[in-house]
Amino acid sequence: MGLSITPLPLSMTGAALRAAVLEAVVLAGHLLLYPTGLLDERRAPADADTTGDTPSETRGQRPPVLLLHGFTDNRSVFVLLRRALGADGRRRVETYNYSPFTRDLRVTARHLARRVEELCERSGQDRVDLVGHSLGGLVARYYVQRLGGDARVRTLITLGTPHSGTRVAPFMDAHPLVRQMRPESDVLSELGAPSPGCRTRMVAFWSEFDALMAPTGTARIEHPDLDSTNVQVTGIGHLALPVHPAVITAVRRALDGPVSDATAPAAAPVAASSASDATSRTAPAPRPAPTTRSAPTATGTTGSTGTEGQGLAI
Repeated sequence: MGLSITPLPLSMTGAALRAAVLEAVVLAGHLLLYPTGLLDERRAPADADTTGDTPSETRGQRPPVLLLHGFTDNRSVFVLLRRALGADGRRRVETYNYSPFTRDLRVTARHLARRVEELCERSGQDRVDLVGHSLGGLVARYYVQRLGGDARVRTLITLGTPHSGTRVAPFMDAHPLVRQMRPESDVLSELGAPSPGCRTRMVAFWSEFDALMAPTGTARIEHPDLDSTNVQVTGIGHLALPVHPAVITAVRRALDGPVSDATAPAAAPVAASSASDATSRTAPAPRPAPTTRSAPTATGTTGSTGTEGQGLAI
């Protein structure tokens, strides 16, 4: 399935300029916040009723969310996203700071597995949701596909993750983690192997202005065995993906339910197609919005749910 989010209907030149300016602003802000995320956060205590017989989800609580940062980054990148996801008080939101000295994402994925088990025990829930930015998404996907994490992870959302590898910055190949993000790496070969029966729903956000993805389409999940949705974001670069209001809203909707069921804040045509036929439909009338923005048609991605394309304006 493929979706498209267009913050503003700009020309490609205007959108590229806007994305570059936004990246510079986000980078400046992130550099100021970076020191605040160096230390691990204090973990919330266990729910008072985790020993009860009623599952947390039936008490109105959504599965907890664990956020994973990218290469050489830390939890400070999720300040806005974390606040938005936990705003309604119905889900526990935590971050996972893995070591900046990590040399093998497979080792980090095993550490993540232990962190997820601990979070499940503390929250009293059987499953969690994961959101990973850049390398964090690749770590989470390895855990889900190769370490049995699909038994614990309900939904995995990735933001600018090189699912098919990236060729950016060839001078950094000396770093083992960078080599694992190359298209020909053993890690990506493992992720490309058959994964029948994977129970985790995956949503991948990608942008044509993501300068760290070469080619940009590498941030899409292209795997026939996975229940995946690819969401194209226009006018947003790599650093802005975890902080842009349009992306944050879309992430919340993805965690609350299937992305295709979300209603755009402005009327937008929705087109769907399958391998054997194609139909057109119009999205339900949404609540009044101050402005109306158009959504381009996105191409579909083949996955376990079939091939589907859908336009979405945010």
